[in-house]
Order: sequence, then structure tokens, then C-alpha cells
Amino acid sequence: MIAVKERLTQSIMSIIVDKPISISGRVSKYDGQMVECDGFPATIGSLCQIETETDMPATAEIIGFHGGHNLLSLHDYGARISVGARVRVVDDGYMIPVGEGLLGRVTDALGMPLDEMPLPPLESKWPLLGKELNPLAKNPVDTPLDVGVRAINSLLTVGRGQRIGIIAGSGVGKSVLLGMMSRYTEADIVVVGMIGERGREVGSFVNTILTGEAKKRTAIVAVPADRSPLLRIRGAERATAIAEYFRDQGKNVLLIMDSLTRVAHARREIGLALGEQPTSKGYPPSVVSMIPRLIERTGSGVKNQGTITSIYTVLADGDDANDPVVDTARAILDGHILLSRKQTQMGIYPAIDVPMSVSRVMTEITD
Repeated sequence: MIAVKERLTQSIMSIIVDKPISISGRVSKYDGQMVECDGFPATIGSLCQIETETDMPATAEIIGFHGGHNLLSLHDYGARISVGARVRVVDDGYMIPVGEGLLGRVTDALGMPLDEMPLPPLESKWPLLGKELNPLAKNPVDTPLDVGVRAINSLLTVGRGQRIGIIAGSGVGKSVLLGMMSRYTEADIVVVGMIGERGREVGSFVNTILTGEAKKRTAIVAVPADRSPLLRIRGAERATAIAEYFRDQGKNVLLIMDSLTRVAHARREIGLALGEQPTSKGYPPSVVSMIPRLIERTGSGVKNQGTITSIYTVLADGDDANDPVVDTARAILDGHILLSRKQTQMGIYPAIDVPMSVSRVMTEITD
């Protein structure tokens, strides 16, 4: 009897250890982008795989719950999904791999390489949504930072750990200015998030602007405009998480996010799909809450940590400097640089409108 009990215990333990229970459900509704399935236990942000009529499963992410069902948004458009298809949780989506192996590499929103090289060896993990820091324990912004652009160094001095926005319409030299700052800024590590930009611009930035020694200290997360809104948001969060990891290692990091407006557009798409009420220019309330949450993760660290000097491009639609995204970002940033179309037409580069620009920490870091 004792022997039978021992064998039964061993069998149960082998099932628990070697064959973990797979959390899954079935698709009940699909409209081409949003998927509704059985309400199996999983958290928002969990990554799932959905059976399709092909050999390749579709990847989706849980973004909400309704009436006891899970709501998922697909990472890729056009998946051939049918009602009753199996949905399985494959990752809680909370932790991402990070490390020195990301330097000199180009990855996507899920950490997969885009530069036709093997997966980089990464030894550490970091929360995708970051770690909260006590605002009273953060180091002050008290050291000037050379960004490699004399007009900014002299007239709009940037501090190490400052958050600043570049507000511009289309075609006024924004990408060239970002390239100069990414190459010449005095930083240990540069993290570039190219979110929602044209694929041609991503290739041009990687192949012509970031070369040689500059590329060796740079990690790039690229999510072009044709990717799903979820991937665009995850790409921005991943780039910020990588910068946070290196700050935690005591590095002085430059984070360039191009562009914050494309991230806001992605959040707008998801919010409207979830039924949020649109406000000014169709932006739901979740956009207004997302922008400060993303920006506040950067800046100075606490004792024994480094800094994240973050530069966000903010597109002024129709050159409207009072666009809702511009207004929200300007309120939370430590300064902004406005690029003028009038100066661009006169051939003045960088086309900085100095009277309309400000660095809120300049008086504290200059004599």
C-alpha cells in the first residue's frame, strides 16, 4: 500500500513539474483586428498565440476584458482566424531580456533581430513597464550635457538627465538633427526608438547616420508605420526599458524616441477599438495618461545610478503647436525645441525657433 502511494505521488509530481498546465481558451469573435475569447485567467499585456488555418499561429496581446471574456489585439494584420480557434498564453509579457548584447544591434518590438544576425546573447531581465523610483530620491539635473549641436549648447543648454521634446512639422530637418545628436552627444549608451516611422527612414538612419564608433554604443528598436498599434506601443516601452536597464548599471544614457506622436496615434487606435470616448482630435483619455507615464520613466536615477537624457520628437500636425499631443508632452517635459518651417524655407539649419523654445533647467546648470 505504501509503495502504491509513493508511485502515485511520484506520478503526480512528474505531471506538475514536467507537464505544466497550459492556460487556453477559444475564439468567440473576430473582426479582423480585435479578438474576443473565453475568459481564461491572464493579465493585461500577456502574449498569446492563436491557431490559424495556416501552419503559423497568430500572435496577440490581451488588452482588456468585457463580460467575462478576454479582449486581444493582433500583432499582425490579416491572420486567418476562425471561431473556435484555440488561444494559448505563451508569456506574461512582463519581463524582457536586456544586456550589452543589444549594443550595435537593431531589434523589433518583441526583441527579434532586424539586422539579419542571430539573437543577441542577453544575460539580464528588466520589467517592460519599468521600475518606479522615489521622486524625492532622484538626483538633481545639475550637469550640462554637450549634445554636439552648438545652437542648442549655447542657447538652449541641455542638462544630463533632462527630458526634452523636439516639436516640428514634416520636412523641417528633424531627422538630420536627431542624427547629429545621436552621434555626437557625450553619452555612454544611446538607445534609439524609431516608432511608427517610414521603413525607408529606418533603413537610412541605421545605414547612413549611425555608423562606425557611434553604432557600437547604440541599441535601436525599430517598429515601422505598417506594424500594428500594439507593436508600436510595445516598441516605445521596450526602448525605454533598455534605457532604464543601462541607467541602473550606472551609465549615462541618451534615449531618442522618434516619434512620441506615433505612439499616441497607436494608443488612440486601441482606445477607440475598446470603446473609449474620443475627445479633442479623436484622442481618448488613455492617450493623455500614457504620455506622462512613458516620459516619467526617464530622467535622473537615484544614488549609484546613472541618468537618462531623453529626447522625444513630437509632430505638430499641420504645424499646429497647440495639438493635444504637443500640449500634453510640453506640460510634462523639461523643455522643448520648436523647429520653424519659415527658417527651413530660408535655408537656415538647424531651423530652431529660439524665442519659442525653452530649456527649463538651463538657469540651474549654467553660470
